[in-house]
Amino acid sequence: MAEKKKNGTLYGVSVGPGDPELMTLQAVRRLQACPVIAAPQTKSGQMLALEIAQGAVDLSGKVIVPLHFPMTRDKSVLQTAHEEAARQLQCYLDAGQDVAMLNLGDVSVYATFGYLQTILQAQGYSTVMLAGVPSFCASAARLNQSLTAGMEQPLIIVPGGNAEEVLAIPGSKVLMKTGRQLPKTLDMLASHGKLSCSAMVCNCGLPQEEVWPDLSVYDAQRPAGYFATILVKE
Repeated sequence: MAEKKKNGTLYGVSVGPGDPELMTLQAVRRLQACPVIAAPQTKSGQMLALEIAQGAVDLSGKVIVPLHFPMTRDKSVLQTAHEEAARQLQCYLDAGQDVAMLNLGDVSVYATFGYLQTILQAQGYSTVMLAGVPSFCASAARLNQSLTAGMEQPLIIVPGGNAEEVLAIPGSKVLMKTGRQLPKTLDMLASHGKLSCSAMVCNCGLPQEEVWPDLSVYDAQRPAGYFATILVKE
């Protein structure tokens, strides 16, 4: 009797926040080895994670699978999109091919990979996560400042929309992907007296990068873009 073919493995590959030089050797080697590369694609057709990876790895000859994830908080819509993306990858995994799914920043921090991982693991597929540089670490380095002032100080990491919940809590804060809520976030920082001790990096490591070491001088009506990370020092 013929031996059953082994399924491929789904790898969550972190590509960092933007600069291809921040990709790990592990990520580069995995992308070189995987025959199938999956990457999120926006409505406009942009595949930012793929563009970053291509800056470090020659992906010619690879099968590229665009994945579409709507920008919505509707859980049912998101669940449908995640299930469809998982189905897209299943045919390659069933054929015994390893798949590398690209993720901006680090694959363990607010990453879409986790949803697909849960779906596919429940169906018996093997998954592996490859760590990377998260945007807030790269932003702190770009600002040439520490995220924490000492070993005793906590570090709180939340999406930008949750800023109000944490600003009164002791410790440094990271507000991720704050672009859409920026005017509201700046108002909250001002009301807590934290504007002058807050900094922001937009599109860290990308050609359109902007660095603002002091948000007290930032015009709240100036668009910051989706990939804006705010660091609030205690």
